[in-house]
Amino acid sequence: MRNALMDALYNLASEDKNFMLLTADLGYGVFEEFESRFPFQYLNVGVAEQNMIGIASGLALEGKTVFLYSIGNFPTLRCLEQIRNDACYHDLNINIIAMGGGFSYGSLGMSHHATEDIAIMRSLPGVTVIAPCTASQTKHATLALAKRSGVGYLRIDKSKAEVSDESDIFEIGEMKTLVDGADYAVFVIGGIAEEAVKASIELKVDHDIGLKVISLPTLKPFYDHDNAIDEVKTKKGIITLEEGNKENGLSFMLSSLFVSKSVLPKKFKPLAINDTYVATVGTQAFLREYSSLSKGNIISIILEWELNEGKH
Repeated sequence: MRNALMDALYNLASEDKNFMLLTADLGYGVFEEFESRFPFQYLNVGVAEQNMIGIASGLALEGKTVFLYSIGNFPTLRCLEQIRNDACYHDLNINIIAMGGGFSYGSLGMSHHATEDIAIMRSLPGVTVIAPCTASQTKHATLALAKRSGVGYLRIDKSKAEVSDESDIFEIGEMKTLVDGADYAVFVIGGIAEEAVKASIELKVDHDIGLKVISLPTLKPFYDHDNAIDEVKTKKGIITLEEGNKENGLSFMLSSLFVSKSVLPKKFKPLAINDTYVATVGTQAFLREYSSLSKGNIISIILEWELNEGKH
């Protein structure tokens, strides 16, 4: 995903002299070439995320299109007041990139987890919130944010994207099917989509059960209401999967949609972090398993639903 991001940033910088990339003392081994090619469109502000938002706001007020880069929760939680008061209140063209959503930096402990970011950024008025599932989505989402006015938040998974999505069609607010399936559906955001795809393949091969995997890259705004409702009407059960806090995340968004349309899933299971902090240290894969967010959990839920259905 990071390579796809860099491809998009190179494109934007080469096509628009008003494009600026700022980082808070991160991106070493990644941004050196960018700085060499675009020395007047790049600025490392040091370990000063609050100041980075202030500088970005000034640049945006002067007509620049600004992208900010940091890792984990640093570009959101550490500088939330500045994002709210400087960037959002003035509706500036600033896009915040967080590399390492969820448990991407799990080995560094809870301080580096990005698990509340989606909920917090969704709560800020006017912010576009995107969590791509694939490298292709990452590239096209970056380009789309640059064309869109206002504040944007792009949350990227640090792990290698094992999910393929070669489509060049990307529209903010729309869903994308990663794997088709006729029986159940799982809605997913971010790199954890790989767990859903693995579960779908295993369910089909071992049990002949079809699990449709649907990516919702855009958490806000979300326009694809009719297609989401169609999945509820035609599937035997719905799962949501997100590597973050359940409150005000994907499951919250879809549940609100379903209720507002008076269409409820026959069965529904949100898989997310249940309003807690994960104090355990480990790899991203380990922490997903620890938090019941792995392919095994998805498979167990579907098989239990199938078993219960057979009893009726």
